[in-house]
Amino acid sequence: MDERLPNAVVSARTEITPELFILQVTPDGSDPVEFEPGQYGELAIPEPTTGNPEEQKKFVRRPYSIASSPTDGRYLEFFIVAVAGGELTPKLQALPVGTRLWLGPKIKGKFTLNEVPDGKDLVLIGTGTGLAPFISMVRKYRQTGKWRNVAVIHCTRLASELGYREELEGYAESDGNFRYIPTVTREPADSSWAGLRGRVQPILEEETFKKLTGFALNPEEVQFMMCGNPEMIESVQQLLEMKGFKQHSKKNPGNIHFERFW
Repeated sequence: MDERLPNAVVSARTEITPELFILQVTPDGSDPVEFEPGQYGELAIPEPTTGNPEEQKKFVRRPYSIASSPTDGRYLEFFIVAVAGGELTPKLQALPVGTRLWLGPKIKGKFTLNEVPDGKDLVLIGTGTGLAPFISMVRKYRQTGKWRNVAVIHCTRLASELGYREELEGYAESDGNFRYIPTVTREPADSSWAGLRGRVQPILEEETFKKLTGFALNPEEVQFMMCGNPEMIESVQQLLEMKGFKQHSKKNPGNIHFERFW
């Protein structure tokens, strides 16, 4: 079978900003797609070819973290930024609802909660669309006892780019063990934004962290997951290691887990 054939449909699209959007994709068939929160799917827009082998290279596929929960039903949701001049994302953003596209037959990725101990305090740090895997985790595991407390730290340039903001604010209002901590780096000084400004690192100073999350930076009790800008991940990892945290591996379990987004 030609793997380039469309096998899914755009079932919904939500514009967050002119460059940022949420895409819901429903695969063909009646069975729900099985996956673990934190994994990713591949998307592509198949284009007709003439059979020329050189044209096979035009099949551009890209991985995107899944933001929906496995319990959401038949669709998969993706939080995507349209990269100017990109080969795929501007085309994905322009797809009308009902358009057919290609979804990779296998959901992949190891950036899940499988190796994170249950019942600990959990900190989920995302920059930009690096928030997506954490939305999936929160949607499935919130109020299930998977963690003791959870804090979602989301850093973007502008307040308008804080995707899922209302949903996360709602969780924070209704769940005493949930904290939502958004921060922006380039929001105009005269805007109506009254929240935090600046990068993630200042939030991780002991007194500030405890005030915002309600729990202490204790390496024995806190697990960190990070997704997004590699520079942020490297910087925060160094900061946490100075406080006694260490990178996780199967052979040497730790409390810092991350996935670089580009």
